[in-house]
Amino acid sequence: MADNPLVVFTPSGRRGRFALGTPLLTAARQLGVDIDSVCGGRALCGRCQVVVGEGSYPKHGIESRPDHVGGETEVERRLRARNRKFAADRRLSCQAVIRGDLVIDVPADSQVHKQVVRKRAEARRIELDPIVTLHYVEVDQPDMHDPAGHFERLKRALAREWGLGDLTADLQVLQSLHEALTKGEFKVTVAVRGGARLLHVEPGFHDQLFGLAIDVGSTTIAAHLCNLQTGDVVAAAGAMNPQIRFGEDLMSRVSYVMMNPGGDKELTRVVRAAIQSLAEETAREAGVALSDILEIVLVGNPIMHHLILGIDPTPLGGAPFPLATDGAVDLWASELDLRLNRDTRAYVLPCIAGHVGADAAGVVLSESPHQSDELMLVVDVGTNAEIVLGNKHKVLACSSPTGPAFEGAQISAGQRAAPGAIERIRIDRATLEPRFKVIGCDVWSDEPGFNGHVTGICGSGIIEAIAEMYLSGIINQDGVVDGAFAERSPRVIADGRTFSYVVHEGEPRLVITQNDVRQIQLAKAALYAGARLLMDQMGVNTVDRIVLAGAFGSHIDVMYAMVLGMIPDCDLAKVSAAGNAAGTGARIALLNKAARAEIETVVHRIEKVETAIEPRFQEHFVGAMALPHKTAPYPNLAKAVTLPAPKAATGPSGEAAQRRRRRG
Repeated sequence: MADNPLVVFTPSGRRGRFALGTPLLTAARQLGVDIDSVCGGRALCGRCQVVVGEGSYPKHGIESRPDHVGGETEVERRLRARNRKFAADRRLSCQAVIRGDLVIDVPADSQVHKQVVRKRAEARRIELDPIVTLHYVEVDQPDMHDPAGHFERLKRALAREWGLGDLTADLQVLQSLHEALTKGEFKVTVAVRGGARLLHVEPGFHDQLFGLAIDVGSTTIAAHLCNLQTGDVVAAAGAMNPQIRFGEDLMSRVSYVMMNPGGDKELTRVVRAAIQSLAEETAREAGVALSDILEIVLVGNPIMHHLILGIDPTPLGGAPFPLATDGAVDLWASELDLRLNRDTRAYVLPCIAGHVGADAAGVVLSESPHQSDELMLVVDVGTNAEIVLGNKHKVLACSSPTGPAFEGAQISAGQRAAPGAIERIRIDRATLEPRFKVIGCDVWSDEPGFNGHVTGICGSGIIEAIAEMYLSGIINQDGVVDGAFAERSPRVIADGRTFSYVVHEGEPRLVITQNDVRQIQLAKAALYAGARLLMDQMGVNTVDRIVLAGAFGSHIDVMYAMVLGMIPDCDLAKVSAAGNAAGTGARIALLNKAARAEIETVVHRIEKVETAIEPRFQEHFVGAMALPHKTAPYPNLAKAVTLPAPKAATGPSGEAAQRRRRRG
């Protein structure tokens, strides 16, 4: 017993007896315990920290004490002096040796497979297991008696020290191998991809490894720079998609390509340049070298997907909307004109169908409807909304052309979300006076401390403004601004043959016009019709849960989204915003290699519903033009807010609408 002490590792519970003097890291490896180490036990990385249990452990029948691992080494003292994360109660498992019975706790931050992405309570945790890993090795130097080449010697060292099997290597890696080995005196750090491919070789010890998750939207591009060894997001940045100058919506960009020879190459060039700029911005913010970014994951709708890859998107401009590929794409980042490390790889998630792209696949990966017991409706709100409905038995998907109105475009006072944009609004039911909040100021406009800086109305503000106008009676169920209210309030003003509502009288003067209301009605009707079409295909009239995704969707008040009728009726407690779920899906695929295989399998289970050829889409669209809907009941919403009784508007705009209905 004294010569073979019992060692128990927590939280795994793995245990075994080891000879005196065995390093804890060696014992952990023999038991398959999850302890992080880039340097292979050479005390260079400081990642293999453990906590030695102290006291009696009746469950295991042993007494564990700190002196059962020997005294602190000089290496540990030096590391502790310069590394504040190396706490006094911790030891390096590569330095601590077994001197007696032990209970050893492996902290979460010392585990290789950390759980770093925690979604809401109803979703799953994601295990950190990136496709690229770093390994420090000391390679046998060339010998006249051993004719093996550099690559073969490196493979032998990796097999001996890390248990890695036979590796492959691309030519560009082999081209740099001799220089790296000689410069590092045959001590190198290698990046291995998927446990089978030698990706990159760095002279000496190197422990910096990062990846970039990028969501390329038609309006905005978002990038998250992640530490692939901790899972932490170290920097994030966003930018407007420069393709907007060629067309605000996707079809206008396809039209640009059709009418301008070489237009697709121009659109590809500017979006790739934007991605490069975001990579540089995030790296600069985090103090990371671009050469330490070795993996990129991208998502985007089918047209963005094709343009990023340099594929002509014009076939997607008309039925049957054929994709060049619906599979995942794995390539060198340099093939996308990205200037990072020459060995950086890029992975693009698979598309689902013609207008349901890799971004929708990212949403599915993030929200996991395919694993849900409940029937879940996931709506990625954007210029081209992508909608997924399903559970673990069946998943459907479609796209719906909402246009850019939700993001402030085609709205008279609309603007993108930026400081000064109105994002929240409330209208007094008696006086019809508005009060609002703007981005960049924490107080409402009628409270002390309001900075008065107002520039326009962003998407969430427009939705709340029109919903509040409806709840106040200013507009009726058909979306007509009631001219009779001009006698009650100076906020309702004549505007040609229609009426408008003044939100802000100062500079600039911000007005919600009848046309603004119509633009939002068109967008929300398309969104609802797509969701309702999927419900028809599923054979249901209600859903159990609704998730609003997208950068815009994360800022919508779900009650106001339902007041407008953007989404079907549902228990408001079961309606939530997921933020940029497509970007989260890209980050999951970046941090967990198994997630890639998962989504590549799942997308082939998803059934695509084509709204363009479904006759009921138009029927649902017409009914959804009303607020919240012409005929669909909203009993759950009615429990949370008092909905106005249906009525016709009066005044010129209301009379004109009534005449049109009579003629129809």
